[in-house]
Amino acid sequence: MIKQLYLFLFSFIIIIVSCNNSKQAEPVSNPPGYDLGKPEKYIMPDVLLEISGIAFRNGNADTLYAQQDEEGKVFALAPGQKKNRETRFGKRGDYEDIAIANGYVFLLRSDGTIFSFPEAELQSDHAGTVKEWEGLLPKGEFEGMYADTAAHLLYVLCKQCSEDKGSTMVTGYTLRLGTDSMLVRDAAFSINSDLIFEKAEKKKGRKQRFQPSALARHPKTGDWFILSSVNKLLVIVSAQWEVKGAYPLDPSGFRQPEGIAFDKDGNLFISNEGDELSNGNVLRFAYHSQP
Repeated sequence: MIKQLYLFLFSFIIIIVSCNNSKQAEPVSNPPGYDLGKPEKYIMPDVLLEISGIAFRNGNADTLYAQQDEEGKVFALAPGQKKNRETRFGKRGDYEDIAIANGYVFLLRSDGTIFSFPEAELQSDHAGTVKEWEGLLPKGEFEGMYADTAAHLLYVLCKQCSEDKGSTMVTGYTLRLGTDSMLVRDAAFSINSDLIFEKAEKKKGRKQRFQPSALARHPKTGDWFILSSVNKLLVIVSAQWEVKGAYPLDPSGFRQPEGIAFDKDGNLFISNEGDELSNGNVLRFAYHSQP
């Protein structure tokens, strides 16, 4: 009887292990040119535990510029290095993204307020000529911003805006960059949230809403890569904001993805906030051009 019991338990364990292995063997869905399962990981210093937005200057990956959710500071460091420079631009607040364009640094607060100061002041520990741009965007929650230097535009995406309530669309706005970091509301655009979940095959179950965390434009293809921490998705849309693909992100590798950027060679960088047990990190995914 005991022997039969051991044989039953052994067979049960084998079945469980086999099921787990079969789950792990499922293919990972990857965006064209990238393998999301094979990143190079950069551990951030303790001060960037809550790293949010990230950016490069002119696509130069030698220096990563970042900010975090609570401090009104910009951090500059070489990827993989713990030593960093800090430039204070404002008081504590809920800052979500960073962009560098036309000689200026731009910071996005979650209420849609944008701060700017001259790029040269990144060499100091305190930015002396900070401008605050309020009222350019409608009331709502914003997390993603991208600067197009050539077009002189800032792109900002709603995470949750009242005008999107009850709609399947996610709205974004462009702000025109003038001289002396002047910002002027330019135009609006929209992305179909339902199409995103159809592409990701996550349509089943309760109704979902796409909540973007960050966006960046691919330097080689011109496509937009949009990140959502809430939905654990990486979404690709065309230059005309048409959904081309949506790729679920494994929570074990993407704990809280909040920032996205490309270097000039098309390599993809995604930042993740840390927690009580682990530091924040930035993941680098090498770009392999498609035939």
